Amino acid sequence: MNGPVDRRTLLHAALGTAAVAVLGGALTADTSRQRPGPSGVLRFATGEPTAFYEAFGRLVATELETAYPRLSCRVRTTAGSVTNIELLRDRRADLALVLTDTAQAAQGTALFPHPVPLCAIGRVYETYLQFVVRADSPVRAVSDLAGHTVSLGATGSGAAELGERILHAAGLSPGTDVPVRHLPLADAADAMRAGSVDALLVAGGVPLPVLTELDDSPGLRFLPLAGLLPRLGGRDGLAGSGLEEVTLPQSAYRTAGGVATVGVSNLLVCRPDLPRAVADALTRLLVLRATALVPDNAVGTQFLDVGSLIGTGGIALHPGAVAAYRSLHG
Repeated sequence: MNGPVDRRTLLHAALGTAAVAVLGGALTADTSRQRPGPSGVLRFATGEPTAFYEAFGRLVATELETAYPRLSCRVRTTAGSVTNIELLRDRRADLALVLTDTAQAAQGTALFPHPVPLCAIGRVYETYLQFVVRADSPVRAVSDLAGHTVSLGATGSGAAELGERILHAAGLSPGTDVPVRHLPLADAADAMRAGSVDALLVAGGVPLPVLTELDDSPGLRFLPLAGLLPRLGGRDGLAGSGLEEVTLPQSAYRTAGGVATVGVSNLLVCRPDLPRAVADALTRLLVLRATALVPDNAVGTQFLDVGSLIGTGGIALHPGAVAAYRSLHG
């Protein structure tokens, strides 16, 4: 790979340019029917500013409001998956992006002792767990982090919970063997530059702008995580968790290419009482406007595979989404 892959190009190649044009026109045609389409306000919990959850959420909001002018989408930045599920539970959000692994935990675990009812609109993309240290660090594996301060992601993020499991899988006790901080990504990057944090973990698309800046100066080393995968399973092991081995793309960062890490699928979820018309509209958007929903700096094949949208693990699709998928694909 000579440079960043344009995911829009890949999607056009996969679907066929003519098919994409026809499908895009079909979504526009939905708004010209006699039925006025869904209306109201949709509160969308995303993620940290400048990260991929927020970027994807804003693209969805823009496309949704263009296709359905009577629907207003308010994007809310948050710490991430755990906070987003709490917002859905407390009826302070209508729609959210979450790691599949965290959505599974919301069905009743120590993280969410009382199950949170969720439905999925679709599996939208795959993020990469990126555990980094400075390039001049002696640390070359997670097991080498004993005595080193790490940031495992902001409190309320899916990465924070996964990060503790990663340390345990490497034989380390968070807070005892490894001093742990939970910093927002921008603060963690500043702390790494200052030397007060030796490593940071983030779950996100590649490349992440914050990590790209760190890779330029002071330089980064990406720790391999795939070997820890068998020990990361929750109550049902890896079944339905959305965790799998992936390889960082060669063009993502200067020296990360080929590092085997863990991929985590991401779901667009809602409460079960989301109106069917809204679920239908969202589903059609994901299918028919896939190429418009990819942040500009995405590389590789991590985004919105039309064929895998229904692969939502143990989280059932919303009935409105089911009807839309059947209408579009038979």
